[in-house]
Amino acid sequence: MNVFPAEPATPRPAAALIPLRDGVDGLECFMIERHGALRFAPGATVFPGGGLEPGDHAPSWRALWPGAAPDDLPWRVAALREAFEECGMLLAEAPPDPGRLAALRAALAAGTPFSGALAGSGLLPAPHLAVPFTRWVTPDTQARRYDTLFLLAPAPPGQEPLVDGGEAVAGLWTTPRRALDEAAAGCRRLVFVTRMILTRLADCPGVAAALGEAERADLRPIEPRLVETPAGAVFRIPVGCGFDPVDTPVEKVTLG
Repeated sequence: MNVFPAEPATPRPAAALIPLRDGVDGLECFMIERHGALRFAPGATVFPGGGLEPGDHAPSWRALWPGAAPDDLPWRVAALREAFEECGMLLAEAPPDPGRLAALRAALAAGTPFSGALAGSGLLPAPHLAVPFTRWVTPDTQARRYDTLFLLAPAPPGQEPLVDGGEAVAGLWTTPRRALDEAAAGCRRLVFVTRMILTRLADCPGVAAALGEAERADLRPIEPRLVETPAGAVFRIPVGCGFDPVDTPVEKVTLG
């Protein structure tokens, strides 16, 4: 009897925000540690993010954009929403009143949709401050797949991160190099795309340099492919996509 492989799962659109700041040792990014019981990337240290929701496509978001809104606005909204839900930071033009931020968190915890909770809070998010940096698609070898746009943004001034205690159990500011070194020492779990992004950011001395990289970034989707080579199986990414190495042995790749 012939057994045919199942069709690859369709990637779910997703977005992630990488908050940045200049620290004593150079560029720092804010990351969260995922709960160990989650089905996807349990216990991994990742950037705040998640799948797009219907409300992220609401026409009302276009009123927040200074001019004609871009096609990626729903991804920007999702990145802002997820960052606020998971670590309590709202990307905004000016430092928001702490009481309004607390009220917004309470409204979301009560089940109010993000757009409705924002309208009631009087807070004004600034999705135009987020800069698309790279777009990655989970390999078709995985049952759970995402097509994720990663965006960089200066950390909102005057706001202290506050993880939700649900999906995110801890948060930290770290330099990209420190996070990579801790993962190499077995002290931190990084999925493949996070490790690749940290490796690229590690070459940026500060926020301005990282945002400059994003402004020049190639946003064509990067989907690692499983390839057999004489030296063994690797996950391969396109040459010239802005990330290295092109080939990574499968035993060194954590996908979820």
